[in-house]
Amino acid sequence: MGNVVKQTYKVTVEERRKQSGHNSFVIWLFGLSGSGKSTIANALEQALFDEGKRTYVLDGDNLRFGINQNLGFSSDDRTENQRRVAEIAKLMVDAGTITIAAFISPLRSDREMVKAIVGKENFFEVFVNTPLSECEKRDVKGLYKKARAGEIQNFTGISAVFEKPEGDVLTIDTSQIPLNKAVVIIRNALSDHLNKPAFE
Repeated sequence: MGNVVKQTYKVTVEERRKQSGHNSFVIWLFGLSGSGKSTIANALEQALFDEGKRTYVLDGDNLRFGINQNLGFSSDDRTENQRRVAEIAKLMVDAGTITIAAFISPLRSDREMVKAIVGKENFFEVFVNTPLSECEKRDVKGLYKKARAGEIQNFTGISAVFEKPEGDVLTIDTSQIPLNKAVVIIRNALSDHLNKPAFE
């Protein structure tokens, strides 16, 4: 980084938040494939958008068509995938936007890395803890069937580990909680993030 110098610009994150009229932060939805992360992200964004909030969704699959298209699903590639997303999310927070991220994000160490990059004060975790059996029953992408047949390696929940969070993390089981209620639960839990001073 010897010839790289960080530039400072006049408009601050506090001023962007003031213009938005609300705080900016990251909502990190994580869980198994088929757990309902993207569905919740879509509905939650719509609810916040309808309130007049500035929002954007970062979806794991969508980003693999672009910025992460050169990454596979090895442990190292998954970590790099989330590092890049975390850096994007950090920029979105600086831009004054509520950012909703939907990723499998199976390792605690990777989630802690994301939190460190984004900033703990700007990070809100939601564990979409839908049981593996329900995710397999849905198998909306046909991936579990391929993983069980050995056609997909390193598939989370089958041949790769998913580490559940430790400590106090908001948890949603979409096999028990309908979508509209899940959105209300998350929206209510966001009150402190939304209502804390968005600017000085």
